[in-house]
Amino acid sequence: MAHDHHHQGPGHSHAPTDFGAAFAIATALNLILVAVQVLFGLASNSLALLADAGHNLGDVLGLLLAWGAHVLARRLPTERFTYGFRSASILSALVNAATLFVATGAITWEAIRRLPNPGPVEGWTVIAVAAVAVAVNGLSAWLLMAGRKGDLNIRGAFLHLVADAGVSVGVAFAGALILLTGWLWIDPVVSLIISATILWSTWGLLRESLRLSMDAVPSDIDPRHVQDYLRQLPGVASIHDLHIWAMSTTETALTCHLVIPGGHPGDAFLSNICHELEHRFGINHATFQIELGNAGACALEPTHVV
Repeated sequence: MAHDHHHQGPGHSHAPTDFGAAFAIATALNLILVAVQVLFGLASNSLALLADAGHNLGDVLGLLLAWGAHVLARRLPTERFTYGFRSASILSALVNAATLFVATGAITWEAIRRLPNPGPVEGWTVIAVAAVAVAVNGLSAWLLMAGRKGDLNIRGAFLHLVADAGVSVGVAFAGALILLTGWLWIDPVVSLIISATILWSTWGLLRESLRLSMDAVPSDIDPRHVQDYLRQLPGVASIHDLHIWAMSTTETALTCHLVIPGGHPGDAFLSNICHELEHRFGINHATFQIELGNAGACALEPTHVV
């Protein structure tokens, strides 16, 4: 029984360029923003401003996680970690999403507690600080924008920053309404809206990162299409033991048994398959086992056997 492996060499990864500097700048800007929001949130008695500060603090932790995972993913494999540390980006996205859900629960609880007896709020202070937050989050999101399409880890950080900018617009709107109407209940209500916005923007990230951490097929790949492509290859009688999973938030791996009664098809044949898998499906790390199909059924052939 022959085993044939093909691994794409350098230059075939879909990973974006190094975003280390972008993460560093975005993290520093958001740390400064959190300090300003806490200071003026306490001074103005604005729960909405403190809620936004709590959210931004979560984003700072998320940025640090994403940054660390981005650095780890670029390290070379070792004897113990034969795939390297690429999956750190998946864990980062998962922890990032989970942390935001916990922070949102705390914000929601405080908003509900304060809703019956809201305190006075300095509207102009809220508006000014929220405007600064819009600028900081907008700039930070722009720094990471180039990597949002090819990396779930970077996309998670980018989406949170964009959501933060939108949330800060809402906080400024609350400050303006309080100035115009004197309705203090607007502040905790806006906090609840902020919480709902965070949950909505984070749910997709949590779902996809949880799926990838469980070795699920990435959502942008239809495994049936991959099966159809492999089955129609010249000389292939059948396939089995097909697995597709994410090695990281930018790289996808595949293993499969190809039953080819005519024997080994040659390295050029396998190289062409790998090229097509990357071109059609974004699968850039493929491993194949060639079987003749005349020595008894493979133990891994049944679909329920892993």
